[in-house]
Amino acid sequence: MTRRVVGATGSWRGKWALLLCLTIVMGAGVVIVFGVHDTGRFQLDGDAATGTNTAGTPAADDDWDKVCYEVAVKPVAQGGLGLTAAQATAKCGISVATTGATATSWVEEPDSNSSIFTGGGSKDPIDINQWAWKDGAGGLPDKDNLQHAYAARYSLPPGPNCPSGSSSTCDVIYFGSDRFDNSGDAQQGFWFLQNAITLGSNKVGGANGFASSNAPEFHRPGDVLIISDFSNGGTVSTITVYSWDPTCNLTGPAAKCTTAANGDLACGLVNPITVTMPWSFTDKSSTPSNGALNGEFFEAGINLSLLNLAGECFSTMVAETRSSTSTTAVLKDFVLGHFGVCAPTLSTSVQGLDSTRTVLPGQQVQDLATVTVTGASAPADAQGTVDFFLCGPSATGNPDCSTGGTSAGSGKVLADISSPPNANDGISGAFSNFVNTSASPLAPGFYCFRAEAHLTNYDSPPPFTDSTNECFRVREVSRTTTAQDWLPNDTATVVLGSGAQASGSVTFSLFLNGNCTGAPAAQFVGIPLVGGTARTSNTTVFTASTTVSWRVTFTPTDPNVVGSTSNCEISTLSIDNVGIP
Repeated sequence: MTRRVVGATGSWRGKWALLLCLTIVMGAGVVIVFGVHDTGRFQLDGDAATGTNTAGTPAADDDWDKVCYEVAVKPVAQGGLGLTAAQATAKCGISVATTGATATSWVEEPDSNSSIFTGGGSKDPIDINQWAWKDGAGGLPDKDNLQHAYAARYSLPPGPNCPSGSSSTCDVIYFGSDRFDNSGDAQQGFWFLQNAITLGSNKVGGANGFASSNAPEFHRPGDVLIISDFSNGGTVSTITVYSWDPTCNLTGPAAKCTTAANGDLACGLVNPITVTMPWSFTDKSSTPSNGALNGEFFEAGINLSLLNLAGECFSTMVAETRSSTSTTAVLKDFVLGHFGVCAPTLSTSVQGLDSTRTVLPGQQVQDLATVTVTGASAPADAQGTVDFFLCGPSATGNPDCSTGGTSAGSGKVLADISSPPNANDGISGAFSNFVNTSASPLAPGFYCFRAEAHLTNYDSPPPFTDSTNECFRVREVSRTTTAQDWLPNDTATVVLGSGAQASGSVTFSLFLNGNCTGAPAAQFVGIPLVGGTARTSNTTVFTASTTVSWRVTFTPTDPNVVGSTSNCEISTLSIDNVGIP
């Protein structure tokens, strides 16, 4: 992990620093408009139920009960609870999901002693691979014991109540929690992490560590931490936003939603009175009817667009408590949950094919791998490299290219392929080498590509192949020509003057001219008449245009019959093997 040093070497300040860089210049007639509590989308009103909206202009659509329901009905494989609609309604007190949240999280602790931090390395300035956790009682103050944690992200149209700075959308994140006891002021943090972080079974200092989907990397530059300290009387004194590997160092202002000025960049609040939680909740005081005493419920929000973080995609939410406002304080309790789907997807398409997906040997083909990042309104393009593989040939159909194949280009660097160029639309691509070139034509058969992406700023997607759209066929051409030949033969018929059949034999003479002169090219001598006729058995083939002539001589067996000689027969053959199409 490389961190930019912005403070004294070796200091905590040198490890990370504040991202929230605010320079507010107030002058006559100047109105500062930020927006987080008055977007009209989410209720920051000091309770968790949609039906008790007591703040916001315009009135907001959603509250935490809708987030609970949306997560409850979501399949487990997608980070949800996998409940039926009826079960989710019973759990969350409502049967309606959020109004277009792009990411949601709602997590409950199995019991009050589950998943707590342990060890001196469990501090925010230290990378997550050095954090440690355990289950079990001991060492956790009741006021720091979290029961539930939740978050929701929206990408909203920019406007006076939701400004977006230089971003095309107003991206906001709302987050909150409830705790076991309100016996004292509390300090709480919320991490929003780009990597998918889960509980690990590896050992860190004798306790359990954490696991990352992109190990060995845990934190990424751009991970966000929001720290808020508040009292059980409802005061939220500051909300401070940090970024891992930051570039600036300023503190945030007071940020209580109920007293925020004309809009705000970040604000938070706690319940000033006892409120009824929509879900099952039992505090230390056993407050009846799922009641949370003042200061036991906390919620807040930040405008990501105004922090230049609209393009960040966050996979994981970590709600945490600490013993003091210092960023170097040892962390106490935490709730870890799936948040957004920061899953770059890989797709490919073969270039240079027509609708038949068939090419001739030597007709070059290339593959294009496209990585598309979702989960944020303007995500940074994926960076890294792509390896390509070509499988085949198969004689009868598209081959399985899920593994194997020969290299069709390795280490191809991903680049922006948007038109017009846009490095923050989450679309980048790389091309394979050309295959089936004139210098190295492929053998006839079926072929398929596979692409494997190795990303440096996101989790790498699975290898991609498509047995239909990633494949093509090489077909060898054929050409039919003709070569006519002529095998000339002749038939003789001999008839006597009386009309009777003659007996005897004939001799055929073949001349390579049209006048039966000169030496014959071939003779067929003494062929007996059968029924008064005889035929040659020539085996000499002519393959070019030519003229031949025949003369036949009859020799009778009856001495009382006079022999005879035929006229000169002439044949001319014209051979054209080119012909017409």
